[in-house]
Amino acid sequence: MYFRRVSVALVSGLVGYGAWYGYNGTSADHGQALSRGFTTTTNTIDPAAEPTRHVLVIGADQLHKGTVVGNEPISKMTHHDGRRVLEIINPEQATEVLRKSEESYLVNRGQGVVRYDLVQLPSNNPIEDDHDEKIVQVPSRDEGASNADSSDWMFWGVFDGHAGWTTSAKLRQTLISFVANQLNETYKAAGPGMFPAAEAIDNAIKAGFTKLDDEIVHQSVEKVLRSGSKTLAAELLQPALSGSCALLSFYDSRSKLLRVACTGDSRAVLGRRSESGKWTATPLSVDQTGSNPDEVARMRKLHPGEPEVIKAGRVLGGLEPTRAFGDASYKWSREVSTRLRNAFFGRTPSPRLKTPPYVTAEPVITTTKIEPENGDFLVIATDGLWEMLTNEEVIGLVGKWIETQEASSSNSGSSNMESTWSRLFGSSKKAQLPIEQGGENAEKTPIRLQQWGISPDAPGRFVVKDKNAATHLVRNALGGRNEEQVCSLLTLPAPFSRRYRDDLTVEVIFFGNSAKTGDGDVVPNVEAMAPLSQPVKAKL
Repeated sequence: MYFRRVSVALVSGLVGYGAWYGYNGTSADHGQALSRGFTTTTNTIDPAAEPTRHVLVIGADQLHKGTVVGNEPISKMTHHDGRRVLEIINPEQATEVLRKSEESYLVNRGQGVVRYDLVQLPSNNPIEDDHDEKIVQVPSRDEGASNADSSDWMFWGVFDGHAGWTTSAKLRQTLISFVANQLNETYKAAGPGMFPAAEAIDNAIKAGFTKLDDEIVHQSVEKVLRSGSKTLAAELLQPALSGSCALLSFYDSRSKLLRVACTGDSRAVLGRRSESGKWTATPLSVDQTGSNPDEVARMRKLHPGEPEVIKAGRVLGGLEPTRAFGDASYKWSREVSTRLRNAFFGRTPSPRLKTPPYVTAEPVITTTKIEPENGDFLVIATDGLWEMLTNEEVIGLVGKWIETQEASSSNSGSSNMESTWSRLFGSSKKAQLPIEQGGENAEKTPIRLQQWGISPDAPGRFVVKDKNAATHLVRNALGGRNEEQVCSLLTLPAPFSRRYRDDLTVEVIFFGNSAKTGDGDVVPNVEAMAPLSQPVKAKL
């Protein structure tokens, strides 16, 4: 990330901030102008007598980095142009911010999953991302089978909200239940001892998605119009007017099949050990946006004669994802939108709106056979992560993290969990990321690296210092070994931070053939979780 370096000094709160107010920002070189704004008092300051602190000066379209001498409070908003000066947090504080929402669970069920880690980092205030995880114990379909023959349906979902947080919150509350109910009906319809066809399972997942979106977008309107209540309208229409992408992974421990259902541009990537000992990165979803040629072709086929159905890579020139929950202004007819706006509230329909709906919640589903015995792992994350790291970097970083955890276990003695970990994942002492390179299929440089002016080939970018694999990914996405950049990005307040990074939600799921222990509980892995004021209950 590029910061202009400015050396400034504060004599006292009064004099220093007076000099700051005196800066008019008219010079083409803002760094020099800012420095001149403080130089009237620098000759009276002995820097050795006061502590020196690093600051960010936040402008409308630029960041400046500088130093401030003194103990006075630093956060200040200017009176005329919105510029703001903030003290940069230190590396210890940055680690506290990164770990504030981290969670980790040990899965002792003997059903092919041994652990999952997750973390969130807001950029919006409040965060517009959300997530949900559930494990459903499924009785055996064979006659006379006991509980010992049961299997698990395991779900992990990340939800990337936009234009507000209410749609993603609705998905957290209900999406997995909608999908599980549809799957249950499909399996029951197959009959005792029988299993549904693959297409029927996919259709059940799609039905769970689309039924929930119908409730959010259309059934809410019916209830609001019947009631005429503005209070009810405010409650029911919020998830319809905002929107959210959704990525839901569904693992059936009986078949060892992992299905990934993607609506929007969150992403799932599988890590698998190759014969060389390195890891391969296999994307299990495709970003569904106006930049995806297949999605563009689908949209143009559905809306012939509308050349602006995709404009500048966006639906009707506005919405980037072509599939999403909510976003009702792209799904309601012009009549419904106008009626709701006149009676309650809402957005004016786009002048390009002709043949809605333009956006669907129906997911694209992939199916992959998991190899728990080989230590496969899955990373699912909202698009904020993939704006900063490639698929290969993400898988390589988790691979490097695994090596570090195994080495740490060897040095400190092994518990049962650590022994399982070592057996599944092995170890390596190589310095670079242990990832097979993609060759001609290598990805483009992530857009945030381009924005920050960082070369993806810069040596020594990455670091391993977190017990939580998801937190490890977020730290390295923000700068890794470059602590100055990590601290600066975490110092930026909302809404300015949104220009440099998005909300982040990351989950890492580790597969493995560990034995069931105890009652098969899912228990907190406290060493990889943020400190909590109250004990965490087992999660199942």
